[in-house]
Amino acid sequence: MTKVAAIVLAAGRSSRFRAAGGAEETKLVARLDGRPIVRSVVEAALASRAGPVIVVVGHAQGAVEAALAGLPAVIAANPDYASGLASSLRAGLSAAPADAEAALILLGDMPRVSAQLIDALIDAFEAGPQALAVLPVAQGRRGNPVLLSRRLFDSARRLEGDEGARRLLAGLAAGSVVEVAARGADVIFDVDTPSDLAATRLAQE
Repeated sequence: MTKVAAIVLAAGRSSRFRAAGGAEETKLVARLDGRPIVRSVVEAALASRAGPVIVVVGHAQGAVEAALAGLPAVIAANPDYASGLASSLRAGLSAAPADAEAALILLGDMPRVSAQLIDALIDAFEAGPQALAVLPVAQGRRGNPVLLSRRLFDSARRLEGDEGARRLLAGLAAGSVVEVAARGADVIFDVDTPSDLAATRLAQE
């Protein structure tokens, strides 16, 4: 069975969320469906075939770790989180086991991603040995999480600032990126502001 690590990026400063009036130290601990957002993401990863589940923390580290209390996730601290997303990606990849053939990169502010979707991405990776990356597509847009083959790890570690996997994927040949159809908008929905959160809560009522 293919070993795929799950890396949850949860170190960001939530600048937009707090600037827009968010009361929490980080949007990742704001509650949706009765749980902190980041906990929903980590629980989905834990329920999938991926493992280990690595959570990269930085800003509001204590609050994020408290939100994950009792979950069997590996915590990887990123002291350079203020430099941008790329540093968290490096920290997560550095914490991945040496025998992991790929890593699934999840964003801590995307609470609608399911274990079923994660497994579908892993299945697609196994079915396409030429694949360097696998990602979901919904409503004509590429979404998250993104699965990266180990063959891309070195390139991913060289990213800087707020660059994530998107720039990496843009430079790959079309045949090396596998797209998996996803229903709804779960793979493109994230929480950036308190109004995003409020709108989601209202939609569920």
